[in-house]
Amino acid sequence: MVTVESTPGAFNPWRRVESLIEDAGRLLGLDRGLVKRITTPERSLEVAVPVRLDSGEIEVYTGWRILHDTSRGPGKGGIRFHQSVNVDEIAALSADMSIKCAVVNIPYGGAKGGVRVDPTALSRGELERLTRRYAFAIAPAIGPETDIPAPDVNTDLQVMSWIMDTVSMLHGHSTPGAVTGKPLAIGGTDGHAGATSLGVTICTMALLKNLGINPNGQRVVVQGYGKVGAPLVRLLTERGMKVVGVADVHGALYSDEGLDPEALASHVGEAGTVVGFSDADALPASDVFALDADIAIPAALGGVLTADVANSMKARLVIEAANGPTTGEGAAIFADRGVTVVPDVLANAGGVVASYFEWAQDLQGFMWERDLFQSRLEKFMHEAFNHVWSRHLDLGVNLRDGAIAVGVERIAEATTLRGLFP
Repeated sequence: MVTVESTPGAFNPWRRVESLIEDAGRLLGLDRGLVKRITTPERSLEVAVPVRLDSGEIEVYTGWRILHDTSRGPGKGGIRFHQSVNVDEIAALSADMSIKCAVVNIPYGGAKGGVRVDPTALSRGELERLTRRYAFAIAPAIGPETDIPAPDVNTDLQVMSWIMDTVSMLHGHSTPGAVTGKPLAIGGTDGHAGATSLGVTICTMALLKNLGINPNGQRVVVQGYGKVGAPLVRLLTERGMKVVGVADVHGALYSDEGLDPEALASHVGEAGTVVGFSDADALPASDVFALDADIAIPAALGGVLTADVANSMKARLVIEAANGPTTGEGAAIFADRGVTVVPDVLANAGGVVASYFEWAQDLQGFMWERDLFQSRLEKFMHEAFNHVWSRHLDLGVNLRDGAIAVGVERIAEATTLRGLFP
């Protein structure tokens, strides 16, 4: 069971996901015991991660790997390194992954992992030792047929390489299917990079089409300029939209004419931040969602679309590229204001679909061409969006509730068919 860490009154991501699943269960008329099975994580592992620092001192960090559900297949979910990581966040994200995998109809359950650490304070050697020690600690719980990690916040291809190598050394043979999001040289796949951003773009275009809105000239603000946000600026601009605002942890930019994707990428490559970009006006990062825009895309951490932000937001469409960016209070205000939200379990699912493709290729020992990879990704995302859109109309609920209902419905079906052992 998950132990709630949050202080009274604070946003608790686990309670938020738990209530969404319970609401979906009531909407679908599911048995209470079945809903309880779907809600409760199957396994929660907390580990100590001792690391010898370059100074010779030993620091002990805390890590988690939570497996939420395996009714539809092995667990799937990223690993994040961040100083705010806690058990509630990891549990919520693992449940999100269960629903997300079901929404896009791939044969996975949900899982998530993380270490409470500021990776920017570590040297490369310290980061490698932290990663390998964490991988060693969770190794009994992960593997190609049980639980497959992937990159997330502050983890990348190199971190996945270290995890795969550690697991392979423990097994005595190479296990490329143990993680996804790897470099091409060790079993990665051409097309994985940028897949989440492409999925967000597909959902954005599909939403505009269903609402009868021409994408040309639509004003967009993006919070986060990392693995997801940076490619989004280019992808949306290529489709005729104007990205007028971008924010990272250091500050935000605004350009009424729209930001130039290549010039901005070049600046960030040199400066390491969007701050200081000469072709735009500077403003505090907290003001980005208050800009005059049609579409808002949170592409950073969770819990950022609070009640205050939801009240001040100008955009009428929200595409959740981040995991869990909207609080319960924020979601209620969006509903009252008539703001349409494409939820994270649909909008950012391109990444996990790409991970599924990579895993399948590793198990088969046959790598696909990039065109095949991308066409299949687009097919999965379009089918998922269309099914959620149809279901939300059938049920008479908003897109978030419709998507959660689709995921819970599919998990419930698999759970029921498999029965209860013993």
